[in-house]
Amino acid sequence: MMKTVGKDLVSLRIEIIGISLIISSLAIVLSNWKKVPVSSHQAIVSSLVGSGLAFGVSIDVDTLMKIVESWIISPIGAFFLSIFVYRVLIIGISKIPPLKAERCIRYLLLLSGSVIAYNTGANELATALGPVVYFGLLTPLQAAFMGSILLWIGAFLLSGRVVETIGKGITALDPFSGFAAQFGAGLSVLLFTTLGMPVSTTYCVIGAILGVGMLKSTKTAKSPFLKRIFLSWVITPFVAMVLGYVFARAFLF
Repeated sequence: MMKTVGKDLVSLRIEIIGISLIISSLAIVLSNWKKVPVSSHQAIVSSLVGSGLAFGVSIDVDTLMKIVESWIISPIGAFFLSIFVYRVLIIGISKIPPLKAERCIRYLLLLSGSVIAYNTGANELATALGPVVYFGLLTPLQAAFMGSILLWIGAFLLSGRVVETIGKGITALDPFSGFAAQFGAGLSVLLFTTLGMPVSTTYCVIGAILGVGMLKSTKTAKSPFLKRIFLSWVITPFVAMVLGYVFARAFLF
């Protein structure tokens, strides 16, 4: 993952890294404050490309296109995986006593949360730190240690606002659909992580929640939050690229 973003995508300069991380950090903090989920991958990758264009460095178009394709395919994959997991779960749970089923779902929710947490480090954090590591500013171990601490601080301070949007704004989640959504999203992100593609855990979770929500009720597709989320998914990379270009040009002058 670090190689894809830190080496393959753009020929790095310290100025490009700084501009990209500042823009993506501001985008993530502001969107979290506004309770709108945003993809850190889109902000980082797009601002890298935008500032790279301004500095005139080489950009691997093939790698960029693969990343964009992954952004599109991964939430769709999470959508269908969550439906599959939900159906399998319902069949399995129906064959065991209710009390045992409740205990099983608690462990399954812990499992799915662990998969998401693992992917956050392996994909999200690696995307943010890839340029820093490949430019030689930090070793992989230093980046992992510092990144993990800051990731925890961010989750503690700001995650609650987006949790409310995702957990309640799209559709009502019970423990069964919650597990199916988390695990389906986790499987999708894990697949793309093994391929070295930076994909959004946030949008995969949204796609998975939409999948189990529509399985239970077609009204889920009419959620007013989905329009805001979709607009964010489209606007974030465009704005991040433009800002990266503008900031880099201003730096050059």
